[in-house]
Amino acid sequence: MSGTKKVAIVTGASQGLGEGIVQGFRARGYGVIATSRTIQTSTDPDLVTVAGDIGDPETGKRLVATALERFGRVDTLVNNAGIFIGKPFTEYTEEDYRLKLRTNLDGFFFATQQVVPVMVKQGGGHIVQITASTAEFASSLSPAFIAMLTKGGMNAATKSLAIEYVKQGIRVNAVAPGVIRTPMHAPETIDSLGAFHPMNKVGEVEDIVRAVLYLEDAAFTTGEILHVDGGLIAGR
Repeated sequence: MSGTKKVAIVTGASQGLGEGIVQGFRARGYGVIATSRTIQTSTDPDLVTVAGDIGDPETGKRLVATALERFGRVDTLVNNAGIFIGKPFTEYTEEDYRLKLRTNLDGFFFATQQVVPVMVKQGGGHIVQITASTAEFASSLSPAFIAMLTKGGMNAATKSLAIEYVKQGIRVNAVAPGVIRTPMHAPETIDSLGAFHPMNKVGEVEDIVRAVLYLEDAAFTTGEILHVDGGLIAGR
């Protein structure tokens, strides 16, 4: 199947990390199905956009159906969609809680559950989560309970799925960023956040894209949480 075009699904793809990841796969010649709530229609015949709420089970179904209809396969799923709400634990509202779980965990669950049977039938595939280094340590300077709950859960689920499906040829990995220069952070504050990392700078979207593509090529790697965080985890 050397002549077969590979196909990736990328969630949270309208800006920031997701947009960069889409561009990275397209540069490699992959067909891409890209989704977010507000994503615009594509003029690129090998980039198909699907607007929808990733927390809705129907969105995951539409993503896979679109990939199969347009390209006939799914080789890679990048679960990138996510939101961050940082505040003291007792200040979280029920709305904060429900919104974050819907986007971070429901989206991951429903999209992945639709993709896995396709990959099993194909004889393999690759699933990558974008999690966060902040899911693995607690800081009094930056309380982030829901990030730890959701992104930490995704890290654990990554290892679980990696072992569950290893014999079916499906690899499952995660990239755990530190602070990355994206629209999630106000431009006037982003550089000051560099002090959060031992390298004393923030990361760039390209750093995460390279990490995702590295894992895409790392055929002997599964269940890995790859930290791209300026030494944040190593320095704890």
